[in-house]
Parts: sequence; C-alpha cells; structure tokens
Amino acid sequence: MVFTKDNTVMLLVDVQGQLAQMMYEKDKLFSSLELMIKGMKIMNVPIIWMEQIPSKLGPTLGQLSSLLEGKEPIEKFSFSCCKEPKIMEALKTLGRSQVVLTGIESHICVYQSGHELLNQGYEIQVAADCVSSRTRENKAIGIDRLVQSGGQVTSVEMIFFELMREAKGDEFKQIVKLIK
Repeated sequence: MVFTKDNTVMLLVDVQGQLAQMMYEKDKLFSSLELMIKGMKIMNVPIIWMEQIPSKLGPTLGQLSSLLEGKEPIEKFSFSCCKEPKIMEALKTLGRSQVVLTGIESHICVYQSGHELLNQGYEIQVAADCVSSRTRENKAIGIDRLVQSGGQVTSVEMIFFELMREAKGDEFKQIVKLIK
C-alpha cells in the first residue's frame, strides 16, 4: 500500500495537557508532530484533530494547536475515534481511505482507532516518531499491535517522500527546507 496525497488524511489524536507532558521522549514527539503538521499543510493533506474529554485532560498543546488555526478539535469520550460520529463523518466527507495516525497514547487511543479503521477498510500507517505512550514499552506494543492488525509503520520523513513521489517543484523545496 503506497499512500498518495489525494487519498491521505492525518489524524492527530489527543496530544493534550498534563498527559502529553508525561509521554516517553516527549520533546522528540512534540517536535516530530510540529514537523508532520507543517509538512501536511504544505502538501494540502487534511488533518482531523481530536481531543479526549478536554474539560478533564485540558486542551491540545499550544505549539500544535497554533499550527491548526482555522480548525477546531473534535471532542471524543471513547478511546477509539471510530466511536465518535463527528470524526467518522469528517473522514467520510473527505472521501479518503488512507490514514496517517499520530498522537497519544500508542497503546490506547491510537491503537484502538487504527484497529477499528482497519476493520472498516481504511489503510493505516502509524508514524512511529509521532506517537508515544507514558512508557517506551507501551509505545512499542501499540505500534506492534497495529502492524499485527494490518497497518504499517512510517516516519515523518518517510511519509513526506512517499506522498511527494518526486524531487522537484515548490512543494519538494518547501519540505526539504522544513526537514533540514
């Protein structure tokens, strides 16, 4: 499964409040997520942004939400995004079947969302440098379970170059400048 710009959407899952501050290698995670959001915007890949019970967990980190101006997060109460009708409606409205998963926690909300999306016929790539959990082990388990379910693993740079396909044009120049 090769992802294309015209068929891909990025999901940003629950990077909120104090929980986000507890993530394994949080600084790497936050910088990778910033890079991913900026790159997806350059390539005009839509981003669906969600928050798990923001009244309890707090808002999305400011460094990420500031990059998503003009978009609003979709509140959810279930661990899987598939249980929230507004999220599924947003996905269906876009008409895209390839999903890049990012966010927290790998072994809970990211895993459950990816697993259910796979069962609904979506193709999934989990960006290993854009997901985390409170422990290294749970991060790895979440990614492994998604792969066992039929998803694939990617990274920020890998998905950027997979989506671009060619080393030419303004978009390519912007992405290279972004990652260097």
